Amino acid sequence: MAAVSETNAPGDLALVQALVNTLDVESGEDLLTSPGGLKAFSHEHGLRLAAPELPLVQELREALRAACLAHTGTDAPAERLATLERLLTAAPLVLRIDHTGAATLSPDAALSGVPALTARLATAIVTGEADGSWRRLKACEAHDCQWAYYDRSPAGRRRWCSMQVCGSRAKMRAYRAKHRKG
Repeated sequence: MAAVSETNAPGDLALVQALVNTLDVESGEDLLTSPGGLKAFSHEHGLRLAAPELPLVQELREALRAACLAHTGTDAPAERLATLERLLTAAPLVLRIDHTGAATLSPDAALSGVPALTARLATAIVTGEADGSWRRLKACEAHDCQWAYYDRSPAGRRRWCSMQVCGSRAKMRAYRAKHRKG
């Protein structure tokens, strides 16, 4: 069993995190566009995404990144939120009641492609909102990073994926700017 990193999202939010992190903002490397990348992502997450759906998956990824960045206190651009709403509200969900009477939302079993992905993401977000975990899935505030991470700090106020790298760089930039002015 692989070790769980302290920044890995729990449960179904791991799919949101994995999708957002298919793009390395700093290097520009997009795992989805690499040879076999979309197929590998699909296989790893039990999806059947097709090559023609790639632009929509990328659009969804960037809208999710904006929402995760908003969790650090940065306002998400309205157009990204509109995209996210458009894609997620089109995801057909089924309300299921189990033998104990507990209700859960789940994707329609007949879905495939982007509708299956968005339905799974929607259920993860709704569940995460209910238990408070969705707001802890964040994107690093560093403009050259924006890596998705799960904030396990007691107060839930982390702003960077790594204090040792991105946080340290941001604090050094702020320090230098302050001393240049002074």
